[in-house]
Parts: sequence; C-alpha cells; structure tokens
Amino acid sequence: MQYVPFGNHGFDVSRLGFGCMRLPTRKNGEKTVIDREAAIAMIRRGIDGGISYIDTAYPYHDGESEIVTGLALKDGYRERVTLTTKLPVWAVNEEKDMNRLLDEQLKKLDVPYVDFYLLHALDKDRIAKMRAFHYQDFFRQAIADGRVKHAGFSFHDDRQTFLDILGDWDQWGMAQIQYNYLDDQDQATEAGLIEAGKRGVPIVVMEPLRGGALANPPLNVKQMMDAHPSHRSAVEWAFAYIANYPQVATILSGMSTEEQLTDNLQVFDRVTVGGLTADEQAFTAQLKQAYLSRMPVKCTGCRYCQPCPQNVHIPTIFEAYNQAKMFDQPDRFTRRYNDLQKKNQDASQCVQCGACESACPQHLPIIDWLQKIGREAP
Repeated sequence: MQYVPFGNHGFDVSRLGFGCMRLPTRKNGEKTVIDREAAIAMIRRGIDGGISYIDTAYPYHDGESEIVTGLALKDGYRERVTLTTKLPVWAVNEEKDMNRLLDEQLKKLDVPYVDFYLLHALDKDRIAKMRAFHYQDFFRQAIADGRVKHAGFSFHDDRQTFLDILGDWDQWGMAQIQYNYLDDQDQATEAGLIEAGKRGVPIVVMEPLRGGALANPPLNVKQMMDAHPSHRSAVEWAFAYIANYPQVATILSGMSTEEQLTDNLQVFDRVTVGGLTADEQAFTAQLKQAYLSRMPVKCTGCRYCQPCPQNVHIPTIFEAYNQAKMFDQPDRFTRRYNDLQKKNQDASQCVQCGACESACPQHLPIIDWLQKIGREAP
C-alpha cells in the first residue's frame, strides 16, 4: 500500500480509501439490507491490508452504512483509520439541525468524534443555503468541542462553483470530488483539482471507476488496453491515472465483494504519485477519446432545449442513451428511460414542434434523435 501526507494535517493516509456506499447486501424479506457479517469482515480485511481511510455518509444504504461502519471499527480498528462522514445538507432546515444530525451520526457510528465531517454534495444552491445557516460557526463549535477534527465538503456542480466554495472559507481541511479520466473536464475539473492543491486543500476522489463502468470497458477499449505494453487492467488504468496527481490524497473505492477488495489492494501496491510515463498519460487521453467516440448524440447538456412545451426531458434522454452506448450497457438506458416513461417525460411525448431544434446551439437534429431513441426504447 502506498501512503502520502494528507495535506498539511500532520499524518499520512493510504492512497486507497474504503468507500462504504456499496457494501455487500442481502435480502431481508422484500428489503435489501447490508450483509453485516460480510461487510464488517471486508472493512476489517481492508484495514489489515493497509487501508487507513474510511468514508461513509448519512444516506448510504438507507442510513445503515454508518451503523455497520461503526461496528466494523470496533475491537481496535477505529484507532487505525481516518474516519469521514457527511452532513446531509438537504436535511438541514434550521441552524440547530446541524448539531442534531452530527450527534445522531456519532451515535450511529458509536464514536466520540470523526476526523473529517463534510458538507455533503454541495452545489451552488446548497452552499448558499449553508451560508445562510452559518456553517462556519457550526464547524468552529464542533471542532472546539472535539466532535470533529477537520471540516470539508463533497461536491457535484461545475468548476466555477467549486472554485467559489474553495474561496468561501480558509479553513477547509479537504475537498471530495468526482474525478476520473472521463470526467477531467466535468464537475470540479482538472483545473479545480490543481487549484485546490495550490491552496493547500487535499483532494479525496470519489467515483474513480464511474460507478464501476470503467472496470468493464467495451470491446474496442479493452483491445486498446490489451495491446498496450504496460498490460494494466482496466481498473488499474483508472486508479493509476488519478494516483498520478500529487494533489490527490486518497482515492475511494466502493468495494462490494472480496474479489474487488483483493484486486484493489494489489493495484495500490503498484500505483504511485507521478507513476505514469508521458506515453501512458497520452494513452489515458486516447482511452477517453475511444469512449467519447462511442457517444452517438453530440449533446453537450447545455439545456438550451429546456423547458420543452411537452415536458420531454431531452438532455436526460440523450445522456442516458449516450451512457449506454459509451459503456455498452443497454440495461442502464432501460432503467433510466423507464423512469422517464412513468413521468411522461420520454420521447413519445414529442409533437415535433421544433422549439428545441431552434434553440440548440449545436444545431442537432433533436427530433430525429428522439424518434430513433423512442424506437429503440423498451
């Protein structure tokens, strides 16, 4: 296992972090719950294998993740890790809710404090809400009374919003962002990641495998990887790309099986900061282009076509279709399209009025694409 300093906090952390959002599950009647015995064994085996960073959150596994994480950290395991959980900012309706929720989470984890407490999934609207509730005062109090060691935030929005949040407070202890070789120009972006490093805010990366999609590449991408002289697996290419950045402290992996844990531990014995050659960095850019070339609809998601007079969710339809084609996973499209059909927001609602096409800056034949997608839909 590779270790790096966690910013300027005075301790090192494993490059591989255990994300507790996708723990092994089992059926309990009609309900899906965490397989507690398997999950606890996996988390402890990960720690024994060198993992020193554990990440959970209030809503993971319908609120059960924090409880199981706390159970896994009994018997001396808590003292061996950096523990992070997150404030569900959507559940904050008045200032006192922040203290109430933190206390509830500490009780679920059965710990007196967490090392990092994050504002969860910040975007432009949520940071405005948290400013109104004086989140900085809350963090100062929680740090002063010992319930929290460091404050941070996780993020889902655009680069400018990320930079605005970074600049909102000079006491951020870390930032957690979605990042991988496909998302280097989305959400926080590479530029945002680098800027955080300049400001001394260490980065924790989530979704390094795009929810597992990058672990199972389509045939043409796999053939590229197989032909490369490094002979890295798809999983290792994804992790090595992120580990190359010195600004990144820990890379979270939401492991669901013992096999995934074993593979991840082996990969993180090899990947290092600055470990990619110039040729290998260029190759990851080629992998990205190979994925992007599989996207049939060149929609940028600008949403100029919205709102549709018939309430057709055009960007969502195109995104779902593109994602399914990019990763050769038609089931992904079926699930998302079924949700749109239930809400009468699918392509069948289109009356071909043309309002979307006149507004599209890419001049896409939107009506033709909606008809094609509608014919392919389940």
